[in-house]
Amino acid sequence: MKEKFRNIFWFFGIFAIVVMLFTFDMDYEELWANLHRAGIWLPAVILLWVFIYYLNAWSWYVIIRDGKSAKVPFWQVYKLTISGYALNYATPVGLMGGEPYRIMELSSYVGTSKATSSVILYAMMHIFSHFWFWLTSAVLYVLIEPMNWGIGVMLAVVVAFCSLAIYFFMKGYRNGMAVRTLKMLTHVPFLKKWANRFSVEKKETLQRIDAQIAELHKQRKSTFYVSLGLEFLARIVGCLEVYFILNILTTDVSFLVCILIMAFTSLFANLFFFSPMQLGAREGGFALATGGLAIPSAFGVYTSLITRVRELFWIIIGVLLMKVGNRKKG
Repeated sequence: MKEKFRNIFWFFGIFAIVVMLFTFDMDYEELWANLHRAGIWLPAVILLWVFIYYLNAWSWYVIIRDGKSAKVPFWQVYKLTISGYALNYATPVGLMGGEPYRIMELSSYVGTSKATSSVILYAMMHIFSHFWFWLTSAVLYVLIEPMNWGIGVMLAVVVAFCSLAIYFFMKGYRNGMAVRTLKMLTHVPFLKKWANRFSVEKKETLQRIDAQIAELHKQRKSTFYVSLGLEFLARIVGCLEVYFILNILTTDVSFLVCILIMAFTSLFANLFFFSPMQLGAREGGFALATGGLAIPSAFGVYTSLITRVRELFWIIIGVLLMKVGNRKKG
């Protein structure tokens, strides 16, 4: 990647850090007191994400390798994974920062077409695993929590929504999604001209990317399911973060309940995908999730605070990694 493009992404990351520093809903003395209260659980939460990002990177690496010897070292994929997620926090609509950055950096190893298809495939897998996580959590709620008609209706809507999304994702995996996505963008205001021009100029590239997407599901099912399994496992391991934080406040919480809290919170936060760094959405999601499971809502607010500190730490790490270990495009 050219250094000027890398610097643009780097400034987006710096912007995210500045915004997060000025959007904590408490003064710094109170923030420090809450962090001090966390004790050893705070470093435990931060270090947990070393393993979660490892699972994310492994899921993407499986797609890049395609059952063959990799042209890109795993440590580079791991670095791009962390930096990509840091950039995703910096931009509205989530996947507007990290994915282009990953494509541009990875293209120096495997070429633009392969880099684009692998990043799209991984982004699809990441989102796809969320729908499976939400669907599984809805079933888990029925098994372990008391029900009423209101909750039953809500769970029915979640199950229907996730099932429909999974159906469309499977259809996209069979036929590819690049061309269809560009066609959809031709109907979006302010993007019509760019999407029409891009779809014409890059027609062959888009068709090749769609062929690679379809090939993953049709001919390389083991790669598909290993990648999906790793992403789903990362969702489950991520629930340990909530478990660690709630153990600061109470010992009367189970890991299964933490899965439900994380599922509801992530679903709520993703409904506000347009918010940079999901500011406010995640906090509200934690409060509603804990309150709905007979846990004090204040616990949810405290959980969101520690989570936000962890995000800030890893954004800083991701932005710093953007400046080291880069390969010039040959």
